[in-house]
Amino acid sequence: MCCRGFLFLRSKIELPPICPNVRLKHQHQHRITVDNLPPDVRARFATDKVMPLRTKTVKEFQEDIERATVSGDWKHVHDFYLTTFGSFLELNAAFKKDASPLFNTIEDSGINTKFINAVYDALSLTPPDAQRAVLKGIINSLLREWKGRRTKDDLRAYFILVQNPQCTSPATYVIYAHLLRQIAALAEADHYFLMHWFKKLSQKRFKQLVERLHLFISTRLFPVKPEELPPMAKCSWWIPSATKVLSLLNAANIISSTPILPFVDFYNPTLDHTDFMEDYRIWQTQGNSTRFTFCQFAFILSTVVKKAVIQKDSEQQMISMARQSLVDKVSRRQRVDMSLLFLNIKVRRLQLVSDSMDELTRNRADLKKKLKVSFVGEAGLDMGGLTKEWFLLLIRQIFHTDYGMFTFFNDSHCHWFSSWKCDNFSEFRLVGVLMGLAVYNSITLDISFPPCVYKKLLTPPVVPCDLDLPVGMATLTLDDLQQVMPDLSHGLAELLSYEGNVEEDFCTTFQVSQEELGVIKSYNLKPGGDKIPVTNQNRKEYVQLYVDFLLNKSIYRQFTTFYYGFHSVCASDALMLLRPEEVEILVCGSPNLDMSSLQKAAQYEGYSKTDPTIRAFWDVVLGFPLKFQKRLLHFSTGSDRVPVGGMADLNFKISKIDASTEWLPISHTCFNQICLPPYKNKKELKQKLTIAISNAEGFGLE
Repeated sequence: MCCRGFLFLRSKIELPPICPNVRLKHQHQHRITVDNLPPDVRARFATDKVMPLRTKTVKEFQEDIERATVSGDWKHVHDFYLTTFGSFLELNAAFKKDASPLFNTIEDSGINTKFINAVYDALSLTPPDAQRAVLKGIINSLLREWKGRRTKDDLRAYFILVQNPQCTSPATYVIYAHLLRQIAALAEADHYFLMHWFKKLSQKRFKQLVERLHLFISTRLFPVKPEELPPMAKCSWWIPSATKVLSLLNAANIISSTPILPFVDFYNPTLDHTDFMEDYRIWQTQGNSTRFTFCQFAFILSTVVKKAVIQKDSEQQMISMARQSLVDKVSRRQRVDMSLLFLNIKVRRLQLVSDSMDELTRNRADLKKKLKVSFVGEAGLDMGGLTKEWFLLLIRQIFHTDYGMFTFFNDSHCHWFSSWKCDNFSEFRLVGVLMGLAVYNSITLDISFPPCVYKKLLTPPVVPCDLDLPVGMATLTLDDLQQVMPDLSHGLAELLSYEGNVEEDFCTTFQVSQEELGVIKSYNLKPGGDKIPVTNQNRKEYVQLYVDFLLNKSIYRQFTTFYYGFHSVCASDALMLLRPEEVEILVCGSPNLDMSSLQKAAQYEGYSKTDPTIRAFWDVVLGFPLKFQKRLLHFSTGSDRVPVGGMADLNFKISKIDASTEWLPISHTCFNQICLPPYKNKKELKQKLTIAISNAEGFGLE
């Protein structure tokens, strides 16, 4: 019997009997191994697979589809799909650009993307048996390739299979889950390759992959027809595997020079309806252990979930602080005053900043209690309106350019920390505390910080135990400087791209100057910087040091105090879940306006939604350009941004005032309320409303 029919294992492993009595005849003789067989008898090792030659082109495949569509004979196409998807080897043979090069680089997967797209796009046009052939081939491929060391050809096969559009149907989810499981189980180095290959996909294909994974996770969590899927107890690994693969796509999106998708596209809104606090609790206690939690992959959690986690975490800390105060009073047999359950701030309007600083310093131990504000000499119970008014007045005063703490850049429309030096930076701590209290108490602030402030605020996200360690020293680039000082950023970009002699033409050294309280001061970017010329060779270093000086070092003491102020209130593990952009949304709200949603959520006092004045109001507002819609929101609420929960969370109210129609509309920003006289017609309402919202900046609060 010929030995060529057997697939022999590696050397030193015994061969199966060649015929029934062979082992008996040679049982006392030298055993047969691969090593002592002649070369012409040996079979190929599994690791020495030869890739079959497949020469079909995109054009030929498309012609096959066209012929099959006309003739109705799909056998040729069916065989192509069955063969191609039958093994990892065949997938590479069909779709690899060239069979000989290894393509072992992160920059090029070596895959003919155009051919893959054509094959997958045509799949939905084929008869069911051809589509089943693909699924059958994938099953065989995954079973065959489950064990063993991965090669780059294996990674290419996974890269091809995960793009299969059939994986949108629950009927294919068992197969899809096993594919995701194998990808998730790959080594870190293999994930690194896949991540870089993913970022090379077109936006359309990349988005399809993300949406497919989201659908898989959502369907597994809340199946429309549970009987279509295995019991959750038998496939608990499905969601972790899918989430890990989704994390590769998220990483690819982050490392791409320009994000392929906005980060919000990685949110899964289905998770808003899960027990995310239990998930957070497990993550808090077990961290990034082997037990899966969504908090390990925070990119998938929406801002709504993260805000809710922070709020509930804050509430628990508030309750804990209040309970401790109560216990302390009782243990000392002192009279219990309910005011001890709150952070009570009492201020005079004319000494708003100094009184606020004194109160927050005096009540430093109570910052995590529920905030209650009162103004000296004014009757009134704080039901939220006084707290919001305090925030608005204080922020406006502190950020006013005359106050000197912050500089406003007209080109970028943002505030930045003044770099002047002083002995006391406590007022910067006050701003940090205010921002922390706003997040803690769910107040949206009208602050115009550039995005890099929130990057710095999360560097690190948890206050280090060693107070000597630097904080707020984020790694920032020209793109970050562009959002603060666009003209300077443009000039530095020109320096980097200049093709002439930088040293001779720019005559610049590693020393920079800036104005501080009317005085020009010079600083070396590195030791002896005033003697080191900027050249073509060192200009990148110069630009990076300059950016670091402007955004980090020159304001280090100011920002450090600000950082500790914020974290004195918001010290929470939940901050580790947040991106800088999400911190900004929590502090300032979202810039995305939807006036139709505001109309649906609006409340009325003295009017009904069918009154002519109200109908005219919404006709005018919905017809406003975005600029005027933002002005209206700012006029009514004190901010042109929307809370995390959307327009419904504003509790926007339109009230009727019995006043002359010559009056302009009035707003009560503390209560998100606008008051309208009963204007005679739409034209008059539009005219009065436009005047009011266009001239409200700088006016006092009602």
